Amino acid sequence: MNARVLPASRRPAGTLRRLISPLVTADVFDFWAGRLNRNWTWERPRARLVAREEAARGAVTLWLKPNRHWAGFRPGQHVNLGVEIGGVRHTRSYSLTEPPRADGLLAITVKAVEAGKVSQYLHGPARAGEVFELGPAFGELCLPARPQGAWLFLAAGSGITPLMALTRQLAADGMPVELDLAYWARTREELCFLDELRALAVRHPRFRLHVGLTGEAAREAGERSGRIDADWLAARIPVLADRRVMACGPGGFVEAARHLLDGRVADFRAEAFSPAPHAVEDSGEVEVHLARSGRRLQVARGQSLLVALEDAGLKPASGCRMGICNTCACGKAAGSTRHLPSGALAHEPTQALKLCINSAVTDLELDL
Repeated sequence: MNARVLPASRRPAGTLRRLISPLVTADVFDFWAGRLNRNWTWERPRARLVAREEAARGAVTLWLKPNRHWAGFRPGQHVNLGVEIGGVRHTRSYSLTEPPRADGLLAITVKAVEAGKVSQYLHGPARAGEVFELGPAFGELCLPARPQGAWLFLAAGSGITPLMALTRQLAADGMPVELDLAYWARTREELCFLDELRALAVRHPRFRLHVGLTGEAAREAGERSGRIDADWLAARIPVLADRRVMACGPGGFVEAARHLLDGRVADFRAEAFSPAPHAVEDSGEVEVHLARSGRRLQVARGQSLLVALEDAGLKPASGCRMGICNTCACGKAAGSTRHLPSGALAHEPTQALKLCINSAVTDLELDL
């Protein structure tokens, strides 16, 4: 499915913009238009929260109405959401859980994370009428235009969100392929979309749901206790050779799935929303020179550069915080860094150092 593009009738009138553009800047227009309606902007995508519903214990689905500048998305992609809390703008990445809809509404499902400022706010105080900044859709965990063969989706925790959009996409198309969805959560009450997924399994013989519980005993049909391992897969998905696999979840889960399926499936694609556990032996501190601002900071080795800079009181641009969206990418003019998910070292200058998934190994010079 191609990215959905809004028809010209829903875009700003080009003639009007040409007439007033010599008289007003985009920022000035946004400021005064926002006094009437915060969703009105010159060209900046925004979205209004129109409804919310509980998705599972500790998780909520938010329905958003984007303004006319939203350029569309493909199922499986993420968006960066800019949320103002206490007068401070915070940006976080969330997967869209519904395919493009005729009414234009977007859905994200947010799990409240302990000490997660944005997730706690969206799960709690955020109410209908609030307006959020909306970044362009990104991510490559998407289906081909005409999916074929047999597919296996592996989801753990919040990793269900992009895979739910893909499952809904296939269901809307009549489930044209064989699909097994294996979905792990700590407890049954933390499983999102469970009733809908079970209903889809009844409606579509080609779709099979497998539930994994890591914190309580299985007791219902289709459930199995334990984490992903060879025995779990052998019991639920005995034939793997022809499978095209998509996996999403914490880094440790994704790496476990990758290790189990390496060389055993037709294709394996994954996204992790946290780095895989990696024993970084780096210790001590190094100096980071921020070339544009002229600042020099002491940061800990082994710590994400994004977190280290935030701990020092800086607010570098960021989004997904998992190495996908490139919002935090910047140039590195000198020094060595470690790629936290893999542990690999990089010594050459680069124009796309992702702060969220790299740490300092030596003194650095960054284009910040």
